[in-house]
Parts: sequence; C-alpha cells; structure tokens
Amino acid sequence: MTTPNKTPPGADPKQLERTGTVREIGSQAVWSLSSCKPGFGVDQLRDDNLETYWQSDGSQPHLVNIQFRKTTVKTLCIYADYKSDESYTPSKISVRVGNNFHNLQEIRQLELVEPSGWIHVPLTDSHKKPIRTFMIQIAVLANHQNGRDTHMRQIKVYTPVEESSIGKFPRCTTIDFMMYRSIR
Repeated sequence: MTTPNKTPPGADPKQLERTGTVREIGSQAVWSLSSCKPGFGVDQLRDDNLETYWQSDGSQPHLVNIQFRKTTVKTLCIYADYKSDESYTPSKISVRVGNNFHNLQEIRQLELVEPSGWIHVPLTDSHKKPIRTFMIQIAVLANHQNGRDTHMRQIKVYTPVEESSIGKFPRCTTIDFMMYRSIR
C-alpha cells in the first residue's frame, strides 16, 4: 500500500505544467467507464470543472480506463472531495497499467482518508523512471462509509516533456512561450 503525494489543499496540477517539465495528455486518450449515471460520465470527468463529476452506477469495482498509443506517463492526478461527496468518495483505489485489458498489473494501491483536493500519484518504475504503457486503469475498490457508487471529479494524466535533440534550452514557463516551444 502506498501513500499518494498529496499537494497542499487546493494545489492545482496545472502548476506542474507551468514548470515546463510535464504536459497533460488526457485529451490524446480514449476514455471509458465501467458504468455511469446519465449526464455524469467521461465529459464531466474531463471538463476542468471541480463542481461536476463522474458518478458510477453499478457494483464495485468501478473502473476508469484510459487508453493511448504507447506513451510515457509520469503522474496521475485525481481530484476528490470528501466534504462534498461523503459516502461517494473513494477510500481505496488501485492503479493498473498494461498493454490491454488482459495483462494489466497493479503498480499502486492507495488508501484515501477523507481526501480534499488533488492527489498526485507517481507512475514510475522501481528506478523512479516514468513508465511506458498503452493503458491505465483506475479501479475504485471501496468508498467511505461503505458507499456503493462513487464520484470522481477530475482526472489528469501527465507525461514528461522531452528535451530538444539540439541541446538544452531554458524552460518555457509562461503560457505565451509554451504555445511556441515546438516546431510541427
């Protein structure tokens, strides 16, 4: 059982992007859910609004599947809010990676105690290097107060930014500079 890297209350993972060392790649993935209530699905999970959420509709485990072309991933960020969601708040989460649904391996299992804010989960191997994978699965194994369905408000997936093959350049940290930092 590992403990997630908790950021200070209210810390936004977009601060990671501003460092210029990572970028969010969730928009490049195909997302699917084990179940959802109508109007509480993937769109709400990815809309950058902390007031909306995915709500499962079925028996546990509740699953979020994130599929990519083979991609390097460094950090997974999950927003949870016990005060708003109470028994719908996950208390035990498993993070699995693999090539497809049939060979997923658990790399992290998290115990969450009344979480409030962003939870940063490192996706690294035993040498602390980011992992390469085709698929990430987040499984909600238990909720607070033995709740049946779950709420997840936001999920973000980050990849490391590669250095230029020409050499090292200063990091671009403002949005204006980051818009023009690569050549197509």
